[in-house]
Amino acid sequence: MSESNPIRVFATHCFDETDDYLRIFEFLESVERFYYVNVSQPENLPTTGGAQEIRDELIKQIKASEAMIVLPSTFEQNRDMTNFMMDVAEANNISMITIRHFGGIHETPPELAERCAEHIEWNDREMVDALKRQARGEDTARWEVLDFPGFDENGPIE
Repeated sequence: MSESNPIRVFATHCFDETDDYLRIFEFLESVERFYYVNVSQPENLPTTGGAQEIRDELIKQIKASEAMIVLPSTFEQNRDMTNFMMDVAEANNISMITIRHFGGIHETPPELAERCAEHIEWNDREMVDALKRQARGEDTARWEVLDFPGFDENGPIE
């Protein structure tokens, strides 16, 4: 993944930019040297053609992605449309990641968590690592570094 080869990300939507939808990209934007392209386009709601035209637009957006982020809020807003998006992703071998409800108020619906490759928290590091694993098969294997004031590698500082 580089600036010239960004990860293509689709986030579930019902043709509106909800708080959770916008929050995903706020989190991803805050990560340095992580390059992605948002291929989901909630503003592209077809005005003619009815339900089939809506499905065709979603298929086009999803096929352009390497990984899909499935929002529980979208699932609760419109289960049929979210299941359709997940079906399209599965049919096109696009890995899915779901994120727990923001703030941990509700549990993620079990049927949603079971269909996704990863079930993560609202955390920019977890999001980036999951996208790298699911979109490109990259093993991030990062270590958490903790700093304890008053200590160095040899023990307490005197």
